[in-house]
Amino acid sequence: MERRGFLALTGLALYLPSIASRAQSDAKISRIALIEAGAAFANQHFVDAFMVALRELGYIPGKNIMVDVRWAEGRAEGFRRALDELIRLRPEVIVISSSLGAVEAKKATTSIPVVFVGVPDPVGNGLVSSLARPGGNITGLARSAGEGLLGKTVQTLREIVPDITRMAILWNPKAAIEQVRTQAVAAVEAFGITPLLVEVRDREGIGLAFAAMRKQRANALFVITDPLTLENRSEIVRLAATDRIPAVYEFGEFVRAGGLVAYSSSVTEQFRRAAIYVDKILRGAKPSDLPVEQPTKFELVINLKTAKALGLTIPQSVLLRANEIIE
Repeated sequence: MERRGFLALTGLALYLPSIASRAQSDAKISRIALIEAGAAFANQHFVDAFMVALRELGYIPGKNIMVDVRWAEGRAEGFRRALDELIRLRPEVIVISSSLGAVEAKKATTSIPVVFVGVPDPVGNGLVSSLARPGGNITGLARSAGEGLLGKTVQTLREIVPDITRMAILWNPKAAIEQVRTQAVAAVEAFGITPLLVEVRDREGIGLAFAAMRKQRANALFVITDPLTLENRSEIVRLAATDRIPAVYEFGEFVRAGGLVAYSSSVTEQFRRAAIYVDKILRGAKPSDLPVEQPTKFELVINLKTAKALGLTIPQSVLLRANEIIE
């Protein structure tokens, strides 16, 4: 009896690891596709924020989740290529950033749930039926725009540089942000400033855009954010410094790269919030029932070093409102 008991226990001990091993191999691993609008050298921290948030929700890469990351590098064809490749892998959720990316995702699939990040006008772009009830397979996180918010952005620069008369508006007509352009023009005109629309369609056109600003005698600059301008923010702030043109931006990333001032929601925080949407969808929620989230917190970021180089003094009233001051 003792021998038989020993052999039985030994056999059980040998069998249990195989059960655990099989259970581990049979454990469901959810597959997520993430397409970031820019390039890794410029925007890796957005992906990192998303991955950290997933871990906080209990998702461990290789254990219960797999995240396939692709970079669109600011181009529609980059999104199309990434979507074509990733859809073949049958992801359970696609996370995609920017208006341009979300529009391409809507064209690419009507069945795979899509979570967008940083879209200023999801209803106007035809991505969702309404913010409260998106309908279809797409939902996500909107990037607040609107004339009111853009007006505060322009106002911030005017408080720093009161004698602005001609403000260039740098925008990319290929980025599906026409309404933002219209709202930016209205916001600038509301302050009695002449808006000067300046187009940029690719990296090579950035220098030409600044040449156009000089020709039009712009004495201020408003940069509308899209994958192209965000990815090339270092070049944009460099040229603004060279031309000694005070500029205001929609995202703090520009100011951290050397720009003067930005008033915006946090892109990094939106990528963190996207992980919550993914978690809800993996647990059974339908995108059509998940309201589009709009940012409620905004950040004012000021670069004092840049202000000094431009010979500008930031008013105390502006400094007191700042969430981040770079010295």
